Amino acid sequence: MSHIVQEIRILALDVGDKRIGLAVSDPLGLTAQGLQVLHRQDPVNDLARLRQLAEGYRVQEIVVGLPRHMNGRPAATATKIVELAKNLADALGVPLTTWDERLSTAEAEKLLISADLSRRRRRQVIDQLSAVLILQSYLDYRQTVSHKPEPADPSAR
Repeated sequence: MSHIVQEIRILALDVGDKRIGLAVSDPLGLTAQGLQVLHRQDPVNDLARLRQLAEGYRVQEIVVGLPRHMNGRPAATATKIVELAKNLADALGVPLTTWDERLSTAEAEKLLISADLSRRRRRQVIDQLSAVLILQSYLDYRQTVSHKPEPADPSAR
C-alpha cells in the first residue's frame, strides 16, 4: 500500500513597524526555514511584495505572529498586523492562522547571543528568526494534533 504525501507550504510572518520577518515550511510542512526580512515601505507595496514571494513558493496557508501582552490580551498593534495578513491571505485565496508570538523575539535574541552574533548582525536577522520560531511552533502543534492516538474502542474488550 503506497501513501500519498500531500505537500503543503506555509508562510509565516513576523510583522513589525519597520520590518517583516519571513519563514516558510518545507514541502511536507515539518520544518521551518528562514526566508528573508522585508523592509516595510507602505501597505500597498508590502502586500505586493509578500504576494509575489508567497506565489513563488506556492503557499497554501499564512501564519502570522499575533503580539499579545503577558496577560493574553492582544497588543495595540495586533489589528494592523492581522489586517495585513488577512489581505495577503485573501489575495492568495488561502487560510490565515494567527499564532501567539509572545516571547518569540526574546527567544530569538537569546539564540543569536548564544551564537555570538554581533549586535548589528542580530538586528539584521532577528525578525527572520522570530518568524522561524513562530512557524516551527505552529508546525509542531499541527503534528501533535494530527498524531493524537485514537480513543480505545470499548466494544473491543
